[in-house]
Amino acid sequence: MAAAAMAEQESARNGARNRGGVQRVEGKLRASVEKGDYYEAHQMYRTLFFRYMSQSKHMEARELMCSGALLFFSHGQQNSAADLSMLVLESLEKADVGVADELLENLAKLFGLMDPNSPERVAFVSRALKWSSGGSGKLGHPRLHQLLALTLWKEQNYCESRYHFLHSADGEGCANMLVEYSTARGFRSEVDMFVAQAVLQFLCLKNKSSASVVFTTYTQKHPSIENGPPFVQPLLNFIWFLLLAVDGGKLTVFTVLCEQYQPSLRRDPMYNEYLDRIGQLFFGVPPKQTSSYGGLLGNLLSSLMGSSEQEGEDSQDDSSPIELD
Repeated sequence: MAAAAMAEQESARNGARNRGGVQRVEGKLRASVEKGDYYEAHQMYRTLFFRYMSQSKHMEARELMCSGALLFFSHGQQNSAADLSMLVLESLEKADVGVADELLENLAKLFGLMDPNSPERVAFVSRALKWSSGGSGKLGHPRLHQLLALTLWKEQNYCESRYHFLHSADGEGCANMLVEYSTARGFRSEVDMFVAQAVLQFLCLKNKSSASVVFTTYTQKHPSIENGPPFVQPLLNFIWFLLLAVDGGKLTVFTVLCEQYQPSLRRDPMYNEYLDRIGQLFFGVPPKQTSSYGGLLGNLLSSLMGSSEQEGEDSQDDSSPIELD
C-alpha cells in the first residue's frame, strides 16, 4: 500500500513538472507570435511536437498544437494554424485515446476557424471524421458530424450542413436549418421538397427516429406550411403516410402509397431511387438486379447509403450527397 501511494505521488509530481514545463514553453512561443516572429514560432512548435511524440507524450503534444493553432488563428496566420491543426489530428491518430466530447469539440472549433475555401479545411475534416469513426466505418462520429453541421449552418453553407446533419442524430437541428435554407434560398413551391429529401435520405440511412423528428419539426416551424396533417401539399401527405407505413411494416400499404403518389414523386427523379432502398430496408422488397441510375446519380446514392467502397481520404466527406439547387 505504501509503495503504491509513493508511486502515485511520484507520478503526480512528474505530471505537475510536465505541465509546468509545457506552460513555460507556451509562454515563450506566445511571446514570439505576439512579436510577429510567425515563421520562427511555427518551426519551434513543429520541433516540439515531434520531440514530444518521440517521447510518447501524446497529450502534451496535442494540447500544445491546439493552443498554438488557436494563437495563430487569432493573429490571422491561417497556413500556420492549419498546419498545427493537422498535427493535433496526427497526435490523436498515433495515441491510444478514445473519442470524447471534449476532443470532438476542439476539432470542430479548429474547423470553424479555418478559411472555408482552403484545401486544408477539406483535408482536415476528412481526416478528423476518419479518426472519430474509431475504425467502425468511414462515416465518422455522429457528434462530430453534428458540430460540423452547426458550424457550416452559421456560415450559410446549407448544402454541406445538410450532409453532416444526415450523419448526425440531430433531426431537430437539421429541420431548423432546412427551414432557414428553404426560406432564404428556395422557391415557395419547393417548401415540401426540402424536407421530403431529408426524410427519404434519413430513412435510407436506417435512421427512422431522425426522419420522423425532422419531418415533424420542419412542418411545424416552416412559415409557409399550414398546420397538418393533412397538409395542402400532396408530397407532405405522402411523407406523413410513409413514416406511418414504416412503423407498420406492411408491404401492401407501402406499394399502394407509392403508386397513388406517383405524380408528386415524379417531381424529383431521385425519390423513386430512395424508395426502392427504403422498400428493401423496411418492407422486405428484394433489391433490383440493376439500378436504373448510373454515373453521377448512382455514385451519389451509393455514397449516401454508405455502400460504396472506401474512397480516398481527400474525397471522403467534402461534398453533399445530392444538390437541391
